[in-house]
Amino acid sequence: MKVLVTGGAGFIGSNLVEHLLERGDEVKVIDNLSTGRIENLDRAKDSSSFEFIEGTVSDRDLMDQLIKWCDHCYHLAAPVGVKYIMDNPVLTILENIRGIDVVLESVNKYGKRVLVASTSEVYGKSLDMLDKTRKHKLKEDDYRVEGSTQNHRWAYANTKSLDEFLSLAYHKEKNMEVVVVRLFNTVGPRQLSNYGMVIPNFVEKALKGEDVMVFGSGEQRRSFMHVEDVLRALTSLMETPAAFGKVFNVGNPIEISIRELAELVIRKTGGLSKVKMISYEEAYGSGFEDMNRRTADIGRLQEVTGFAIRHDLESILDDIISHKQQLSRLTG
Repeated sequence: MKVLVTGGAGFIGSNLVEHLLERGDEVKVIDNLSTGRIENLDRAKDSSSFEFIEGTVSDRDLMDQLIKWCDHCYHLAAPVGVKYIMDNPVLTILENIRGIDVVLESVNKYGKRVLVASTSEVYGKSLDMLDKTRKHKLKEDDYRVEGSTQNHRWAYANTKSLDEFLSLAYHKEKNMEVVVVRLFNTVGPRQLSNYGMVIPNFVEKALKGEDVMVFGSGEQRRSFMHVEDVLRALTSLMETPAAFGKVFNVGNPIEISIRELAELVIRKTGGLSKVKMISYEEAYGSGFEDMNRRTADIGRLQEVTGFAIRHDLESILDDIISHKQQLSRLTG
C-alpha cells in the first residue's frame, strides 16, 4: 500500500509510520512540526520507502498531490495536549477546521480511503451527567455534554466534532470509505510531557525525586491505552469495510483516578517523590473546565474487528519508566 500519514511526526503518527514500514508499505508523512518532532522519525528516515514533507494539511495544492498518490490516508494532524490547546485557541480552531475540509475534499475527489482521528474530548462532561456510579462507560452513540463557549477547553472538542460530522456526511452523500476513531488517552515510551501529557510528566518528575503535581482534586478518573494497542486498532479499522461510515472508541475501559496514578508511578520509581496538588487555574489560567470521568466502551471496536487489549496499566508504566531511565543514562 501507499499510505499518507498526516501529523506523522507526532507521538502516535511516528509509531504508526514505523508499523506501516515494517509491514512493507510505502509511507509519506506531512507535518508542520508545531507539536510533532522530526526526531520521532529517525528510524523511518533511513528507509527507501519513506518520505517526509514539512507542510500543513490546509495547503490545498500540496494535499491534492499527496492524496492523489496514496491508497490510504491516516488523518492524525491536529494540535495536541491540553496545555497547547489552552495556550493556542485560535490556531487550534483554524487548523482543525481548515485541515479536515482540505483532506476530505481530496479524498473524495480521488476515491481514496481515510481514517480520521477524533478524540474522547467530544464527549465533554457526559459521564458526569449520565452516571455517578462509575458503571457506565462512554458509547459512541451517547449524547454529548459540553460547557460554555467561554471555556476554551471546549473549542477543541467542538472542532473535532465538526471533523466527525463532515466525515460522516461524506460517507452518506458520497459513499466515501471513511472511518472515525475517538482516541482516548494514548501513552507509550516516545511520548513527551511538554503539552500536558500526564503519564510522561509524572514519570519524569518521579524519576528525579521531585514533587509529582496533580491538577484539580485528583479524583478525576481516566483510562490509558498503550500506543501499540492503538496502532493495531487503527490499522484493523482501516482494513475493515464494515467499519466505513462509523465512529469507534479506541481506548482502555479500565480507569484509575489521577491521584492513584501519581501514587502508583511514585511507588514504581522508588517512592522518593510526593504528590503536590495544584489548582486548575494555577495550571492553565482562567477558562478551563475538566470532567470527572472519561472511560471508553470498546464493544463496537471488538465486535467489528475482534480487537483485544494486550497492555494493562502496570505494563504500560513499566515500559515508559524503562524508556525514560534509558534516555536519562544516554543523556548523562
